[in-house]
Amino acid sequence: MPELPEVEVTRRGIAPHVEGRLLTRVILRRSGLRWPFPPALPALLEGQTLRSTSRRGKYLLLQFDHGSLLVHLGMSGHLRMLPVGHPAQKHDHVDLEFGSELMRFTDPRRFGALLWHGNEDGELAAHPLLRSLGVEPLGRDDLAQLLYRNTRTRSAAIKQVLLAGDIVVGVGNIYACESLFEAGIHPNTAARRISLERYARLARAIQRVLAAAIAQGGSSLRDFIGVDGASGYFQQSYFVYDREGEDCRQCGSAVRRILQGQRSTFYCARCQR
Repeated sequence: MPELPEVEVTRRGIAPHVEGRLLTRVILRRSGLRWPFPPALPALLEGQTLRSTSRRGKYLLLQFDHGSLLVHLGMSGHLRMLPVGHPAQKHDHVDLEFGSELMRFTDPRRFGALLWHGNEDGELAAHPLLRSLGVEPLGRDDLAQLLYRNTRTRSAAIKQVLLAGDIVVGVGNIYACESLFEAGIHPNTAARRISLERYARLARAIQRVLAAAIAQGGSSLRDFIGVDGASGYFQQSYFVYDREGEDCRQCGSAVRRILQGQRSTFYCARCQR
């Protein structure tokens, strides 16, 4: 599933092509994906200028004068910029045309989403899919204190707390594994038992890992590609994720895998205590 780095890479890729541009045509090739498309989406968007792009967690936000389009890439989705008239394939579900270019939403597994939030619906931050999200991890000087303060009563494993997204967003499975390894924290450690000093290491690790992944175009596992069709290559830098049985790059012992909440967690028992 595309995580925060992949969504941010996508946002940065489309921004120069769509920001400040007039949206001339909307093509919907099905009635919806995870949820139905807004029925009046072409009427809502055609002839409108896309003012800016932003991101909240794993949601890509396209802002117009009269509201915002929320895009979620789901399990297998991606956006690409193509010339208008480029032939559509089986899983190409939505085209948004901006003059001679189009932004195409491709989603083989159809778990993505395209939703509209009009100005009349209130603040975008209050949207049901956004209002309970935790803080953005990048650029937060107080991330360690925030993690420590909000986990004093949390007995769940720290890996599960990170994935929950109600304290901090965007630390999905891949980047939680890598961040916990870098911080030297065992993924099964109860969140409330981690000291402020160790949370400081974890906060730095989360920010460094996410920033590095963005710089390297994200992780291209399964279906994700960037806007230009290129693959990310952060997966070449993994220390533990998807490396069960291989030598730890730090100590040489075998990387292990456990299941937490039906998700695979990869870690080094010697480096992570």
